[in-house]
Amino acid sequence: MASAFCEVVGCRIPIQLAGMGGVGSPALAAAVARGGGVGMLPLLAAEPVGHRLAEARAAAGDGVLGVNVLLPFFAPPMLDAALEARPALVECFFGAPDAAVVEAIHAGGALAGWQVGTAGEALDAAAAGCDLVVVQGVEAGGHVRGTTPLHTLLAEVRDALGPAAVLVGAGGMANGADVAAALAAGADAVRLGTRFLLTPEADVHPSYQAALQAAEGDATVLTTAFGLGWPDAPHRVLRRAVDAAERLPEGSPGRWSPMPPARDATGDVDAMALYAGTGVNRMHEVIPAEELVHRLWGEATA
Repeated sequence: MASAFCEVVGCRIPIQLAGMGGVGSPALAAAVARGGGVGMLPLLAAEPVGHRLAEARAAAGDGVLGVNVLLPFFAPPMLDAALEARPALVECFFGAPDAAVVEAIHAGGALAGWQVGTAGEALDAAAAGCDLVVVQGVEAGGHVRGTTPLHTLLAEVRDALGPAAVLVGAGGMANGADVAAALAAGADAVRLGTRFLLTPEADVHPSYQAALQAAEGDATVLTTAFGLGWPDAPHRVLRRAVDAAERLPEGSPGRWSPMPPARDATGDVDAMALYAGTGVNRMHEVIPAEELVHRLWGEATA
């Protein structure tokens, strides 16, 4: 199954790891890249992304690596540091598409992507010069830009941008059948986050993984509850995390923080931001990320 995404980015399998701040690790990005997909690392001010990319590259073989930028926390020196590490792709999110940022990414030798939540925003991303557009449905875990289901939004964006645009579908996918459905709906590739939290390479607290594995039914909620330091930014989490945080005493340290619990987190993990997409109730097994890429693609092409 040929993919415009693979041709543009240089990977073998049209599966992209979401850049998950706080829990995305060099080991996870490297494993996805080694498996033939695109491994992404979050660009955070507190972390030397150049060192993290170098660590990932050392383990990724000839795989493709990229960086995810959250624009509410963006500063040009952070982008400069990331570009010095020579990522293949820099992807921006949660801000209006900006031609100056895209130009800086291109000048640094990387492809530019933008994750959007509406067809209008996708048009703006294309006008800004982006090489690819990530179309995020409301089903996605973590911070969510739009309000439209993925397949509906993919059709709207494809109609708006035309057949030549390179589109990546994101939101709510749990297995190869979901991947195949997104490709059939107009995506050239897919972007998964929650499913890759259930891998040994993800920097995720064991209690967080256990909560993801135990999810059943309508387990997630779209909320602005975990908005400490980042207000009015909708995000999808496990419903149980909101319930647990509400039970904490007022003024508890870190209450409503947007940071998810990494492997070494301390405190009441169940009351932290347990980000998850709507497909979480259909993913239960922890398997290595490289194997997961192959499994998802094998199921999709079958």
